[in-house]
Amino acid sequence: MIDKQQVKIHFSKNASSYDYYAKVQKLMAHTLIDFILKEGKIVSSPKSILEIGCGTGYLTNLLTELFPNSHITAVDIAPGMISKMKSKLVSENIDFICGDIEEIKLDNTYDLIISNATFQWFNNTSATIKKLYSALNPKGILCFSTFGNHTFFELRQCFNMITTEMCINDTFQPSQHFYTLEDLYKLCTSASKLGLSQCKSSIYFKEILQPEHFNSCKDFFLSIKKVGANNSNKSKRCTSPLFIKKVMDYYDKTFKENNKVKATYHCIFVNMIK
Repeated sequence: MIDKQQVKIHFSKNASSYDYYAKVQKLMAHTLIDFILKEGKIVSSPKSILEIGCGTGYLTNLLTELFPNSHITAVDIAPGMISKMKSKLVSENIDFICGDIEEIKLDNTYDLIISNATFQWFNNTSATIKKLYSALNPKGILCFSTFGNHTFFELRQCFNMITTEMCINDTFQPSQHFYTLEDLYKLCTSASKLGLSQCKSSIYFKEILQPEHFNSCKDFFLSIKKVGANNSNKSKRCTSPLFIKKVMDYYDKTFKENNKVKATYHCIFVNMIK
């Protein structure tokens, strides 16, 4: 389970550094836009857009450039992110809501519901997808990106290795749970309540393994912290300095390429047309 209060605190605290460190998230935003244009078959500007997890507004800005006459409702759980976004984007066509989309009651319907790198922070993804799909207008689009189960596989390998080496009985998770592509397919087909043949013509998936390189594991950890994506699991986490040092040393030794260490993001994109 995700501790939403911790998520709120972490992202608010690091709103000022998010744009500098969120390199993969920015690439995902552009891929998401391409995905709705190609697979969403948008032929005219959506009148109403709901953006979930707007952060500092990078995707929001892309949407305003692409659909200048659309009205956008931008939602984020972290007040610090909303404040940062308001300082960058001033438009009569944007409304801001600071809140948890899993808890917010949606009274309106939308032509496009879009979210970049946010669904991995949900505790009840199935119910939330159903709620969002239900809030689409006829022929509306729900398009989102999230991180898949291969994300940070290098870090998980290091955790497992050092756990064994130190004879630690407890299993520590270095990050929150990430869905497989198959998991998301089942969740989306269930939410849409469509038959198999209909799903194939109205739900599209795409996945990318996106590496990012750092000078060291320490810098990799810093980048996670500086975007606010700290481990916010309610389950037990290892805070032993010796354990973390051994993990970092093993990471630097095992996953170095051309004097840089690699961290892999498994980016999954989903496009649902109602």
